[in-house]
Parts: sequence; structure tokens; C-alpha cells
Amino acid sequence: MLCDQAPAFPGRKRTGPERVLVELRHRHLNDHRIHRLKFVFGSSAVQALDLVDRRSVTLISSPSGRRVYQVLGSSGRTYTCLASCHYCSCPAFAFSVLRKGDSLLCKHLLAVYLSQITRTCQQLSVSDKQLTDILSVEKTQEA
Repeated sequence: MLCDQAPAFPGRKRTGPERVLVELRHRHLNDHRIHRLKFVFGSSAVQALDLVDRRSVTLISSPSGRRVYQVLGSSGRTYTCLASCHYCSCPAFAFSVLRKGDSLLCKHLLAVYLSQITRTCQQLSVSDKQLTDILSVEKTQEA
């Protein structure tokens, strides 16, 4: 359904790392491409691939068309990712991506993009109210 879409980086020209993800869209992840991911994204690539292998990414969609991804992290905590606006609720995203600017994305967001490419994310349809409740719980956990 929706997991076969390419990672979207709206409103700006794609950077090298973004091009790597988009180029993978219709290709299988062979050894060469995995090495390329590791080169571009460092240790986050291995961690993200592990999350994808464990099928830790779930696309949650509602009748209104809203979509969020939830990623069960290696710590057992669930993080919410919004691929449409390039956001993750994890502390690493807030610190390394937003605050320091030394990373393009965290392992959870990379796992979302890789699960889109490999079409391996779980899918869950919920009502609009249920999706609102899911996001409210996430916001409460962040506080």
C-alpha cells in the first residue's frame, strides 16, 4: 500500500545522503548498496537495517489520510516518525539532527525510509480518534 513510496524530502534540493536513499527505491539491498549506506550514514545504517530486519517499523494510517510511523527502538521504547516532514521523536534526532546538525537523520527515521524502500513495514489502520490518541500518548511521554 503506502510503504512502497520513496522517501520524500519536500521543498529543497536533495543532498548526497538523500540521493542515496532515493536511488535505492527500486533496487534490492545487495552488499555493495549496504556498504554505501554504511559509508554515508555510518553506524546508524547498521542499526537501522537491524530495526528493518526485526520488522520494527509500523505505518499507522487513518481514514482522513494522516500517516505516522512508529519504530520500536532497540531499547524497547517506541518512537514516532513523520516521514512527510522528516521528524522523529527520539532524543538522538533532537540532539544530533536538530540541535547540533551533525547528522541528517537518526536510526529510526533511516529505518522508516529503508522499510519504505524494501516494502517491509508493518501496516495498521486506525480511526482518526485512535491516531489522535496515539499521538497524544507520545506527546505525554516526551514531557
